[in-house]
Amino acid sequence: MYAAIRRYEGVTDSAEAARLVKEGFVPLMRQVPGFVAYYWIDTGDGAMVSTSVFQDRAGADESISRAADFVRDNLASLLPNPPQVMAGEVVASA
Repeated sequence: MYAAIRRYEGVTDSAEAARLVKEGFVPLMRQVPGFVAYYWIDTGDGAMVSTSVFQDRAGADESISRAADFVRDNLASLLPNPPQVMAGEVVASA
């Protein structure tokens, strides 16, 4: 399995960002081949983190691309700063 993690800072409205992600982005993630799980986390203090898990690297890479497009098209005013993006193979899980 592979995971992609994106950390957004400077979030201007976490409740609205969560609503848009839940209603618009989550359905897009479910369409990516190899989808396993997706989490959108409000860490407080204007930061939010997403974690996408896929069966293979191609799915994780696709999620990064789709996230960039979705943020640009739907969340730019709520997530004004570029995210920190990390991705890699899941080497342990529970």
